[in-house]
Amino acid sequence: SDRAAMAQNGTIENGLARNACPPPLPQPVKIPEIKHTKIFINNEWHTSIKGKKFPTINPATGVKICDVEEADKTLESMDTGKPFLHAFFVDLDGSIKTLRYYAGWTDKIHGKTMPVDENFVCFTKHEPVGVCGAIIPWNFPLLMFMWKIAPALACGNTVVIKPAEQTPLTALHVGAIIKEAGFPPGVVNIVPGFGPTAGAAIASHMNIDKVAFTGSTEVGQLIKAAAAKSNLKRVTLELGGKNPCIVFADSDLQSAVEETQKGAFFNQGQACTAASRIYVEEPVYDEFVRLSVERAKNIVIGDPLEPRTSHGPQIDQHQFDKILELVDSGKKEGAMLECGGCAVEDRGLFIHPTIFSDVKDHMRIAKEEIFGPVQCIMKFKTQEEVINRANSSHYGLTAAVFTRDIHRAMSVSAAMEAGTVWVNCYNALHAQAPFGGYKMSGNGRELGEYALAEYTEVKAITMKLSEQLTL
Repeated sequence: SDRAAMAQNGTIENGLARNACPPPLPQPVKIPEIKHTKIFINNEWHTSIKGKKFPTINPATGVKICDVEEADKTLESMDTGKPFLHAFFVDLDGSIKTLRYYAGWTDKIHGKTMPVDENFVCFTKHEPVGVCGAIIPWNFPLLMFMWKIAPALACGNTVVIKPAEQTPLTALHVGAIIKEAGFPPGVVNIVPGFGPTAGAAIASHMNIDKVAFTGSTEVGQLIKAAAAKSNLKRVTLELGGKNPCIVFADSDLQSAVEETQKGAFFNQGQACTAASRIYVEEPVYDEFVRLSVERAKNIVIGDPLEPRTSHGPQIDQHQFDKILELVDSGKKEGAMLECGGCAVEDRGLFIHPTIFSDVKDHMRIAKEEIFGPVQCIMKFKTQEEVINRANSSHYGLTAAVFTRDIHRAMSVSAAMEAGTVWVNCYNALHAQAPFGGYKMSGNGRELGEYALAEYTEVKAITMKLSEQLTL
């Protein structure tokens, strides 16, 4: 079935439980007409002041979709190349659930009353931060758009959002829906453009009070520096990951293979949560590798708009070349290539799902964020050893543990230096649960109640009680 084909390569459950009922699948899949290519400010469409435009390309075909107005110092599957069913059942459904979740918070954000010294009363108010800049990536353009604007708007802020230059079309289409829904002018503004211009302007603008960024650690550092040099605006960062999965010998091995492979290959590996470091206990190592290779060879590669497709192209030539360069480094450094390891012939930016065994911690493929469909499988002997190896990274976004032992699951989860730890599952993200990283994987949290704190200022009001204070 279509859902079975989608499930073959996994789902990110941003509020989408595997047995949940998503909206009905539209049939047939049609190529949409591109209507919105301009800059969206104050509920109006504007052309670039400098008259600049830039092309957006369909990575599955290499064909230009259209030209988009480029902002300066001022539709999902087509734009990203991800399989349509992933975009529909994961990104779209997760976006809807995120909006609904934060809509419920709008009248529940309140302060506290604190007991203080005699003759005084003290209470707090949560007020909007102000103008929030949001810079979102190309791998989940619709979902990240909603992750940014939903909590910001629930707290009463306005937003200036810059979609990635590779994938601006979804955000611009949402701009039209925002206007249709009756948002006041200026509440949400969408400025497509490039990082060094539009993105840098948001990070350094003196009238922007907060920036939320999802992307690479290197760019996150630049944004934080720009914020510090301008008006010390708040910054929340959701950055890279080199995420470890620990598979113990007592785990359900078939389930562990399926879940870790979903983590490795979902969205062609183009996810900060990608499960690219798999540590497997020695007694089941060989069987785990065998089952993983068997499953990887059954992944359906093809046109993202074809319902049976579960594996699409990489986003652009730069990412494609970077992935293959890291794959070559794995071969040269002595890892065992079990399957894949090359581009799909006559298919442009498609790369076969790739598995390496006998990977060592010092190898580049075990240390660097690949952002492609590459799974690195390593062997371990003891729990203490694997915890130390799993934590030996400057990243700390997500981790996973596979075991039937609840005590082991709890102790290893507690030991992981990561913002999210999954037990016997992977990529189980929900609108109600916070998401963010330790170490160089970022600062602050998105989703859940925790995200609200990033978008409000807390004001303490203290009154002296006296006869002079009257109603």
